[in-house]
Amino acid sequence: MSISFFVFRYYYQSTIKIESPEENLGSQVVIHLPDGKEVFTYENYIFEKDGRTYYKGERNTIDLTGGKVTYENWE
Repeated sequence: MSISFFVFRYYYQSTIKIESPEENLGSQVVIHLPDGKEVFTYENYIFEKDGRTYYKGERNTIDLTGGKVTYENWE
């Protein structure tokens, strides 16, 4: 009896699949800042507010005003 329970439990747990929803990050972009630095990110992390350009990440927001956004594939 107990062996069949463990076999059933193992089979049941192996059939459960948890999939996260696919996140649409947008196109890959490179932001060329006036000081020569570059920021590699995705289009959906960039927004404009009051005429300024910002990057909104998981933990911080960075002001990218004055930077030139170009759409490039990077790896």
